[in-house]
Amino acid sequence: MNRRRSNIEIIADMLRVGENGAGKTEIMYSANMSYAQIQKYLAFLLSHGFINKVEVGNPIVTYQVTEKGIELLRNIDNITEVLEFRDGNEM
Repeated sequence: MNRRRSNIEIIADMLRVGENGAGKTEIMYSANMSYAQIQKYLAFLLSHGFINKVEVGNPIVTYQVTEKGIELLRNIDNITEVLEFRDGNEM
């Protein structure tokens, strides 16, 4: 069954990719996102302190998950695990 991912699932996917630092294109492709989505979600994650923008050259930029972002990812994973049904089906 194909279903759309929730905002929380998209954020979790982005945080997983950025745990070790990643560029915008890498995040976009690894998290299976459009350019418009990456712009929107990066702005949200940056403004809330879940990721940092790290300039490693000119014009090279990477995004690194912060401690706050790692904690958010852990919480999302824990909630997802709790909400799964015993037979392995998800809501």
